[in-house]
Amino acid sequence: MSIRHGLLALLDRGPRYGYQLRTEFETRTGSTWPLNVGQVYTTLSRLERDGLVVPAGEDEGGHALFAITEGGRDELRAWFASPVDRANPPRNELAIKLAMAVGSAKVDVRAVIQAQRVHTIRAMQDYTRLKSQALEAAARGEGAPDTDDVAWQLVLDQLIFQAEAEARWLDHCETRLVRLSATAYTDPDANAAANVAAKSATTAPGPGTAPADPAADPEREPDPGPVAAAADGGLRAALRRSRPRN
Repeated sequence: MSIRHGLLALLDRGPRYGYQLRTEFETRTGSTWPLNVGQVYTTLSRLERDGLVVPAGEDEGGHALFAITEGGRDELRAWFASPVDRANPPRNELAIKLAMAVGSAKVDVRAVIQAQRVHTIRAMQDYTRLKSQALEAAARGEGAPDTDDVAWQLVLDQLIFQAEAEARWLDHCETRLVRLSATAYTDPDANAAANVAAKSATTAPGPGTAPADPAADPEREPDPGPVAAAADGGLRAALRRSRPRN
């Protein structure tokens, strides 16, 4: 929906034609999300169908112009006033890749993390360099800052913060995997059998022996298998559920 409302925001400044809208959209966002003219005109057709824009004649060059309607302005105001919905986040390819890698015994998950970390840090450095160049260019200008330049800087800030957050998340993922490496891929069936056998060996009464009372022995420690599994939960349980069994 960002393209739809982005075009409405540009049309709110005055009538525009398709290629002009494409150029202004990419200028405002620094070509971070490039558009093609066909995509622009398809969106304009849908906006016209919904009564949010109308044809507005032609300019001196013969380009067909579009203008925003009052309904389009109402739509635009509602978009600006509403927060971006996070209830249904978009699919994240990196998160899906790591989730699938954790469930595969043939994939080195730490190698996947390291490769992505290198790429993410390099991208963050590129964004930071672009931001420095943008700030230097703005400092050389005179008068009030250009709104397109400010918009591009805000987009760069978002890309930098997003890359920083992704790098921190990758570090977190690696730390969790290292912590669980000794237990995450053990066979849960074998663990369960071992726990049952150990419990039977320590609690089953021998010939002529009264059943032992676990509470009567203050130094007797609880069975670590089920306690550890219950305390850890979360990722370890997910890892065990997702690990393919032979």
